[in-house]
Amino acid sequence: MNTLDQLREHSIVVADTADFHAIELFKPIDATTNPSLILRQAQSPVTAGLIEKTHKGLDSGRFESAADAALDLSVCFGVEIANRIEGYVSTEVDARLSFNTERSIEQAHMIIEKYQEHGIGQDRILIKLASTWEGIQAAGALESEGIGCNLTLLFCEAQAVAAANAGATLISPFVGRIYDWFVARGDVPGSTEKDPGVLSVRNILNLYKSHTVETIVMGASFRTADQVLALAGCDRLTISPALLEELGSRDQSVTPIAITEPTGQTIDTLTRDEFLLALCADHMANEKLADGITRFIQDQETLETLLSG
Repeated sequence: MNTLDQLREHSIVVADTADFHAIELFKPIDATTNPSLILRQAQSPVTAGLIEKTHKGLDSGRFESAADAALDLSVCFGVEIANRIEGYVSTEVDARLSFNTERSIEQAHMIIEKYQEHGIGQDRILIKLASTWEGIQAAGALESEGIGCNLTLLFCEAQAVAAANAGATLISPFVGRIYDWFVARGDVPGSTEKDPGVLSVRNILNLYKSHTVETIVMGASFRTADQVLALAGCDRLTISPALLEELGSRDQSVTPIAITEPTGQTIDTLTRDEFLLALCADHMANEKLADGITRFIQDQETLETLLSG
């Protein structure tokens, strides 16, 4: 049994891609997308038909703006993915709404409606929102309506606690971007066991399990296959096609991480002020959250320019 198949025995494997071929090849349970992945795949000849259809819709006035066209395209990608898997597809709210709770909720409703027009029920969709205070509050409101959410760009415990308070279906704590931040400052871990990104996700996973939080923990943003394997046993792991391929070619054994037993205690409740103070005090999390939102906005705007051209 190869390493990828062994990993599937301990964690649900999710494909972090908008590449239809990769999804058919690796047969993940779920799939995650974001503006950067949509942009990358929008430039592939394989999806030229979807791009042309969206471009014509924008020219004909079917869409009010390039932003509306990009949202429709994201859902079209999601529909194609949903037809190839059995689980969740995560589709992201416009990152420019990361600090606007009400507009995030409105766009989430639009995403769900668009999926339903294609025959995909809301039980198959996770709305991705940045783990800002406003994004987390939007997730809480949507969850109360039965709309599942995936809180992304999550880098610290305060974000994880607030997500649990909101009753989010799933969180995506990042590994690779935390690793990148420390390496850029000359703090290179001596081993994967000392990788700050890996340790962050483990800590959040154990925090949730010890407090019996039902929110799913899905490790994300991996740079190496060893980082993935260091989180075997995490609820879900969303993995790029390149790393899925590497794991499939390996034959090393997989050992799941130790997970804390429930303590019977409930998780703390954070106020807005407590959340913002904790985030402000964590320079890495504060910087990477801002950087992640900015990058997604840049790719969103590039996609809109592509569709308008």
